Amino acid sequence: MRDKTIRVLAALLFWLAVWAFAAWRVNAEFLLPGPRKVAETLAALGATASFWQTILASLLRIFAGMLLGTLLGALLAVLTTAWDWADAILTPAIRVIRAIPVASFSLLVLLWVYTNRVPVVVSALMVLPVVWGNVSQGIRQTDPLLLEAAKVYRFGRWKTVKLVYIPSVLPYFASGCHTALGLAWKAGVAAEVLCIPKQAIGTQVYYSKYYLETPELFAWTLVVLALSFLMERGLAALLLRLKGGDKG
Repeated sequence: MRDKTIRVLAALLFWLAVWAFAAWRVNAEFLLPGPRKVAETLAALGATASFWQTILASLLRIFAGMLLGTLLGALLAVLTTAWDWADAILTPAIRVIRAIPVASFSLLVLLWVYTNRVPVVVSALMVLPVVWGNVSQGIRQTDPLLLEAAKVYRFGRWKTVKLVYIPSVLPYFASGCHTALGLAWKAGVAAEVLCIPKQAIGTQVYYSKYYLETPELFAWTLVVLALSFLMERGLAALLLRLKGGDKG
């Protein structure tokens, strides 16, 4: 654990040094500000209430989209694996959703819903195919011997789901959620950049770029990276705890 921490810190210091050297060589703050200037800008932003309100607003939108996409993806996975007619109708639509770029989705959704809800819908649409694919695979990979045993012991439908399907699907579901969270966060922020809600990280990124406030652009980008890292670690810890509770 200690060696891993040292390696991470060494890599971080190395890239900070590369960044500082590149900024010194460019010698143009509007093109590439140095780490010190970005840190000062980030500290100044963090001292304002609007900074934290903006972060909270973006997190709420993207978590809402993540939850919606996860629920829909899991539901559609059950439908498409249980009934052939549902698979024939729904699977092509899900694959189309998976293939459409985030920018196209954002602009299309902007025509149909309020600006503040666009990141929610876009995040949900990015999450849905991932969760659907993983849960579908988990259902199909359920051990047929366990299903046969459930029939022999005359398990009811809900008991079979609880004791056979859920333990089989859970690792696939966890993997899908881990991947989907990163997609939801990136897609949600990208949608905010395109649709510019009133309070959003993506809006701040857009205005920083528009007014050539490059230190602020870098500062908000660091916020996006830090939040992405923290959310992924938090989700991994939650899923690990759920697995532990399931084993117990």
